[in-house]
Amino acid sequence: MSAARDLDLTQGPLLGHFRALAIPAAFGMLFSTLYNVVDVYWAGRLSTDAQAGLAIGFQAFFIMMAIGFGLGSAMSALVSNAKGSRDGASARKFAAQGLTYGVIATLILMGVGWSFGPYLIQLVSEPGAYRDAALGYFNWLVLSLPGFFMAYGANGILQAHGDTVTLQRGLMVAFVVNIGLNPLLMFGVPGVWEGMGFNGIALSTVISQTGVMLWVLRAVFALDLFEGVKRAEFQPNTEKFRQITAQLLPTSTAMMVMFVSGFVVQYALKGFGEEAIAAYGVALRIEQILLLPVLGMTGALLPIIGQNFGAGDSARVKEALMLCWKIGFAMSVIAMPALWFGGRFAMGLFTQDDGVIDVGASYLRVDSILFPIYMMLFSINSFLQGLKRPVWTLWISIYRQGIGIALFVWLFVGVWGFDVWGVWFGIATAVSTGWIVALIVARRVGAEEL
Repeated sequence: MSAARDLDLTQGPLLGHFRALAIPAAFGMLFSTLYNVVDVYWAGRLSTDAQAGLAIGFQAFFIMMAIGFGLGSAMSALVSNAKGSRDGASARKFAAQGLTYGVIATLILMGVGWSFGPYLIQLVSEPGAYRDAALGYFNWLVLSLPGFFMAYGANGILQAHGDTVTLQRGLMVAFVVNIGLNPLLMFGVPGVWEGMGFNGIALSTVISQTGVMLWVLRAVFALDLFEGVKRAEFQPNTEKFRQITAQLLPTSTAMMVMFVSGFVVQYALKGFGEEAIAAYGVALRIEQILLLPVLGMTGALLPIIGQNFGAGDSARVKEALMLCWKIGFAMSVIAMPALWFGGRFAMGLFTQDDGVIDVGASYLRVDSILFPIYMMLFSINSFLQGLKRPVWTLWISIYRQGIGIALFVWLFVGVWGFDVWGVWFGIATAVSTGWIVALIVARRVGAEEL
């Protein structure tokens, strides 16, 4: 039995491949983001403290999820390179070992999360209702790690085959399920069950994401790649694990740095009160919605680069990157004014707190200017991963999101005495200078590999 799609990205028009991969991926991410928007909405129905707790608890959880994102990128890069070079045996070995790798990593990180996650939350919050909400939410959310990890790792295998539709459909169903489960698990059934309150949001994620995992794994095992697969092929192989780790670790570490930078921002914002923290959490969801087409497009770039680099077609690799940028700039023409002029309206859809709306709208205005820069940064990351040089994504991230954000936020707020705008200016300065570094790195790596 074959998967729904198994595309040869080394042949045919690049624009058609971008369309075939990016549109389903963007819609999948849209429903993933809308899923989170539903969570923010129901948290807001409880209180501003609940929204702030959701923002902090979710940030702590996603630091662990960096390994899952890295595994998906590693699978996409390694399997697509093998597929592009017409080495089916190697592609199968990487796919089977990647699934085993995901199971082992999940079990380890669940223990790490329950042991150390609460300390991280306490570091960036003050005692009170929103810290208590974050701790309860996080402890339940750790149970969803298997669903997220295995879904992302398996989706990397599908993505290497040009299949971005399977995950999209799974995320669409999860979004619909979450709409019903959130209020049911939070408020229960009158006269029958009182519900779980705020923690019901986390349990809804556990249930729905487990369903997504099962759906994606079903599609992976339907690939021709796995026809006749034997149990022995899933036994841990030291050499394959080493190669997966070499591809995964820089990407995952870069993601961890990104999420840690979110805590740096929240640490700076806590001095401006829970309204600022809640505003940042809501504004990030709005930002994500506008970035979805860009994320879908730059995500599609990775398997396109991977297959064509594996096939030794340097000219097509360069052409793919340039086409990605052209499309991205066209998207920016629409997104930038939407963020600048529509920020207050969008914030008002999630909260009636004027203080939260004001702070969130200020962030979105600064973010509108950064939109095309984010697009180029994401595409450079996919370019470097597709060339099997992900370590450079780590160094770029360490500067931009590790050193840069902490340094520039400290300068604007701690030294020059800016209010919450200083946090936004610090982020903007770090992103802009990181973009310059990324351009230099991409040019250097491209000259060496292509």
